[in-house]
Amino acid sequence: MKKQKFLQIIDWYIIRKFLGTYVLAILLIIAITVMFDFNEKVDKFIRNDATTHAIIFDYYLNFIPYFANLFSPLFVFIAVIFFTSNLADRSEIIAMLSNGISFDRLMRPYMISAALIAGMTFLLNSYVIPPANITRIEFQNRYVRPNKVTYSNNIQLEVEPGIIAYFDRFDATTNTGYRFSLEKFDKKELKSRMTAQQIVWDSAYHWTVKDYMIRDFVGMKENITTGETIDTTLTIIPSDFMISNYDSEQMTTPQLKKYIDRQKKRGIGNIQLFEIEYHRRYAMALAAFILTIIGASISSRKVKGGMGLNIGIGLGLSFSYILFMQVSSSFAISGLVSPFIAVWIPNFVYIFIAAYLYTKAPR
Repeated sequence: MKKQKFLQIIDWYIIRKFLGTYVLAILLIIAITVMFDFNEKVDKFIRNDATTHAIIFDYYLNFIPYFANLFSPLFVFIAVIFFTSNLADRSEIIAMLSNGISFDRLMRPYMISAALIAGMTFLLNSYVIPPANITRIEFQNRYVRPNKVTYSNNIQLEVEPGIIAYFDRFDATTNTGYRFSLEKFDKKELKSRMTAQQIVWDSAYHWTVKDYMIRDFVGMKENITTGETIDTTLTIIPSDFMISNYDSEQMTTPQLKKYIDRQKKRGIGNIQLFEIEYHRRYAMALAAFILTIIGASISSRKVKGGMGLNIGIGLGLSFSYILFMQVSSSFAISGLVSPFIAVWIPNFVYIFIAAYLYTKAPR
């Protein structure tokens, strides 16, 4: 008996249709998005003297992959709904099922295509797009709208185990902190406390402390040292606590994980955006499979009136998924739920929707 190939002609046919429609959907929607984005920002480009080279190569060549990957789940859903509805409308799905191909077997090329898209999405999100975002965000800050954080208040973090630093205010434009304190503990006992009116960051871990007073505690005694200026080494830099909304998008996944672990160890609490971005990159990979199953299950049945109803239902579900993701992420930012739960709960909900629709698909 001749052994059947893992992928047959019908599989390659569906994979080509899936990926081809996916790429076409990206190209069409990106073209429209770029046109609207340019019309919205052209006045700012002209007002701030942005060059044509910078607009094309620094902004739009980096904006296009960022936007395409950001809405990859939507493009996956549109592609599956459109081409599967087209197959069903031409009775090709019926012909496949009538010739002994089960719906489970029919899903094989869909899952292979989803795996390719999920893998590509994760690699782009993790390693390719973050470096490109650096250039894109620098362009936005210079020519469109500055989003860089220039100051922060009430900063407290652990420099090293047992060493706690506090800034009442830090100004990033001058790299200067005001009303600074540095406390050193041995277990729970305070051993030394430095206070200063100003502290200026130079480079690497080099800081200059101005108008300082150091209180060393030895048993019941207290030794006080004062001075105008002293150089010191602190294993912190302004980027450790000067956090903007776009910083997480400029880090590769390994860098993001390292940063999150480091900040948690130091006791810095405002890292929800970084945790959301980290979990989102993995959640988006799974979303490709979930939305593929939902899309194929909905659109594989031939309906009266053509494929318009299927496309309408599919768009409604895809937009509800993206909206659900945004709303749940806002709960994590506000501290109501953990970033992990906020990012993954839309996938968990839609897994049940996918399972239900899959059982209702034509057999």
